[in-house]
Amino acid sequence: MSNLTKEISKRRTFGIIAHPDAGKTTLTEKLLLFGGAINTAGAVKSNKIDTATKSDWMEIEKQRGISVATSVMGFDYKGMKINLLDTPGHQDFAEDTYRTLTAVDSVVMVIDCVKGVEQQTEKLMEVCRMRNTPVICFINKVDREGQDPYDLIDEIEEKLNIKVCPLTWPIGMGKTFKGVYNLYTKNLLLFQPSKKKLSAEAVEIKDLESPVLDKNVGDTLANQLREDAELIGGVYPELNVQDYLEGKVAPVFFGSAVNSFGVKEMLDTFINIAPPPRERATEERTIKPDESSFSGFVFKIHANMDPKHRNRIAFVRICSGTFQRGNSYLNVRHDKKFRFSNATAFMAQDKETIDEAFPGDIVGLYDTGNLKIGDTLSEGEKGLYKGIPSFSPEIFREVINKDAMKTKQLDKGLSQLMDEGVAQLFTFEMGARKVVGVVGNLQFEVIQHRLKNEYGASCDFAPMNLFKACWISSKDKKKLDEFIKSKHRHIARDKDGKLVFMAETRAWLQMVQDNFPDIQFHFTSEF
Repeated sequence: MSNLTKEISKRRTFGIIAHPDAGKTTLTEKLLLFGGAINTAGAVKSNKIDTATKSDWMEIEKQRGISVATSVMGFDYKGMKINLLDTPGHQDFAEDTYRTLTAVDSVVMVIDCVKGVEQQTEKLMEVCRMRNTPVICFINKVDREGQDPYDLIDEIEEKLNIKVCPLTWPIGMGKTFKGVYNLYTKNLLLFQPSKKKLSAEAVEIKDLESPVLDKNVGDTLANQLREDAELIGGVYPELNVQDYLEGKVAPVFFGSAVNSFGVKEMLDTFINIAPPPRERATEERTIKPDESSFSGFVFKIHANMDPKHRNRIAFVRICSGTFQRGNSYLNVRHDKKFRFSNATAFMAQDKETIDEAFPGDIVGLYDTGNLKIGDTLSEGEKGLYKGIPSFSPEIFREVINKDAMKTKQLDKGLSQLMDEGVAQLFTFEMGARKVVGVVGNLQFEVIQHRLKNEYGASCDFAPMNLFKACWISSKDKKKLDEFIKSKHRHIARDKDGKLVFMAETRAWLQMVQDNFPDIQFHFTSEF
């Protein structure tokens, strides 16, 4: 077995997705705790602990207690190298999450047992569906009075359109919560609340008829568990790992992340069944991870991660071969080689320089502005990796510069933030008005905050009456020119210089589409 194959088989790269407040950041922390990457867990919103949560590091995140930027963390567990991508749950950052999902091989979805499946989770699940990403469900907060576990799993099947297979089952719920029974390995975990450090081993109960069970949880709950286990065995077939890998079945775990409870069971099963790095399609062909030549793509760019240094880091998902620091790689879009002498791996806030990395790893490359989201890097092959589109934004505001002396800083700040994919910038051909389009309102706050803090530029956002920005194209150049001429006031260009038609209302867009049948209108930037 070659070294490359060995490194690939050790790696598991996954994303955690959830609705805000479902306990995603807490679960992330607990996984790091099991991986020995951090020693004590800090309550996410408490201010008593100076370290705050390891994975939320932007000012706005700290103020609001939400994760805004995707963080990348690597840790070792039982001989495996695990790469974890924590995504923003807040729906205003949906685009960042969609892009992150292109860089992972599987997903852990956190569901709050009190609230059940929420709308945002349905949206994220659709994105996983598009790519048949394998999903594991973690039903969180079982130590609170939540919904009935049967109702929860029915709701997951129905709303998320996926079959489930419970691998652990709660004993009681809320105040009566006693623990979790592992249907997969047939042992019982007893619950001890509020443990900051990791607790003792599980009680082995090989046979549910055993009196040890009654002794530990009481007769009523013991009998309930015996019934439940029988019922589940009858209704849900045993886990077929192949179905999970094809994204048809989601294994379900119950637990309480805050109390580190039920997390280890999920992690242990995860490293057994989750897929190692998979093959990926470029425009030209499918690339297997164990090919010898390096390739990867940029799925995220973050500027000024370190306030002391003005820098941009491009996050690259390695898809094949071995990445060597100091080598020159081809940027397919520029058709030009760049040398990357500075590469880092991430451990929440701590970055360490690495010399080589393998498929499934995420490396951060310091970049002076040559890389964009969606760029492919390779050792010479020209194909671009597919699947990182920009979506047509839904909310538009015009940028108004509040300080004419700082125009240059404003332009530079805007262009860098747009390269990060925080939002999209459209510049009208007529009068060069700049308009920012976003998926969610909170993005405007983030942009304003960062322009001021990182670039010293102040701006306001004036609301605009716009319905949609559509990218336009036509097979007939003459017809396209005529269209641009007749709609000159409504034509803008995006940051890559592509033509965009700015439609004011749904009805008007429909009318324009009917009147110009030779023009194609696109709602994503990939066409």
